[in-house]
Amino acid sequence: MDVHDKKTRSFNMSRIRSVNTKPELLVRKFLFSKGFRFRIHDKKLPGKPDIVLPRFRTVVLIHGCFWHGHKGCKYFKIPKTRTKWWIDKIDKNRSNDYKNKAWLGQEHWKVIAIFECQLKSKRDKTLTKLLNHLK
Repeated sequence: MDVHDKKTRSFNMSRIRSVNTKPELLVRKFLFSKGFRFRIHDKKLPGKPDIVLPRFRTVVLIHGCFWHGHKGCKYFKIPKTRTKWWIDKIDKNRSNDYKNKAWLGQEHWKVIAIFECQLKSKRDKTLTKLLNHLK
């Protein structure tokens, strides 16, 4: 049973962003401060990657742990209501991620995926690792 009524749940879900999320803004500000210039949400590439660095032929994908089913993560819990629907949705997201990464790899793009929990618990380590991938 959901703890909210239908109207409240609908309002809460409508506030969830798909672009310009806090983890995404954090990575963008970090890269910009280090002198990197990039495009965001390039519609020419599959999945509209969050950050595209054409000079390095690299894309950075910033995944929400829940929406992309980050296995072994404390932020990924399958809801107890409409479980089947959520499992199907998350599996579809994972499938799309896999297809997009495969296409980008075939086109010789380097793909860097960062999960939201990596920016919460190990922010400095994750951002340093990202910087090292770009050099």
